[in-house]
Amino acid sequence: ETSILEDYNINWTQKLGAGISGPVRVCVKKSSQERFALKILLDRPKARNEVRLHMMCATHPNIVQIIEVYANSVQFPHESSPRARLLIVMEMMEGGELFHRISQHRHFTEKQASQVTKQATLALQHCHSLNIAHRDLKPENLLFKDNSLDAPVKLCDFGFAKVDQGDLMTPQFTPYYVAPQVLEAQRRHQKEKSGIIPTSPTPYTYNKSCDLWSLGVIIYVMLCGYPPFYSKHHSRTIPKDMRKKIMTGSFEFPEEEWSQISEMAKDIVRK
Repeated sequence: ETSILEDYNINWTQKLGAGISGPVRVCVKKSSQERFALKILLDRPKARNEVRLHMMCATHPNIVQIIEVYANSVQFPHESSPRARLLIVMEMMEGGELFHRISQHRHFTEKQASQVTKQATLALQHCHSLNIAHRDLKPENLLFKDNSLDAPVKLCDFGFAKVDQGDLMTPQFTPYYVAPQVLEAQRRHQKEKSGIIPTSPTPYTYNKSCDLWSLGVIIYVMLCGYPPFYSKHHSRTIPKDMRKKIMTGSFEFPEEEWSQISEMAKDIVRK
């Protein structure tokens, strides 16, 4: 078993972003001095599955490439003993998150938004063609290759991805971007667990189209700078008013930002 340290120097101080499973760091390949992104996961079946699904999808130009994966025993400073970990070396996306770029510009022009949308859609189409649902599509998981205005956009973080065998039941989501069908699955799941309703022989499932709902939300955010479904209440779970808006698909195009935006763009969001 090769140690990653034979081939790479790891920069432990610089963090590129925080995935669901901890920070992504910078590492430098010794032979070429090229910079890569390094994600470190505890070596568990869930992590192996994430790597497997990401690698299946990563042949596409709009999905962040995995360069290589090491299975090493690693001890972090706060730990008393080393633990088995997967060290995933990925291509470096110097341009950072779509989330950050929207904040910088407040919002995008339709041309900018359409370029991002096209690439995100191609990435999703590729995952879906392999029957893989990403399930965590959000602006933090779309990365720019560099800082140029027309930098390529790539999808990352397959921590919630799953093969869609018609059995997607366990909801994984970020509240702003979650599809109604995922909330409904969660609601039924909780009621069955607490015995309010009998456990159904044919459980309520959702499918890959949950990713398309999230894409619609992202297009909305790119065009105006704020999400279509939100709540004045801050809470760890989804506030009731926000849940209701999502379930009924109730959102608006506030005049101030949307008066300048074409009917065609609004139509894509409505779909």
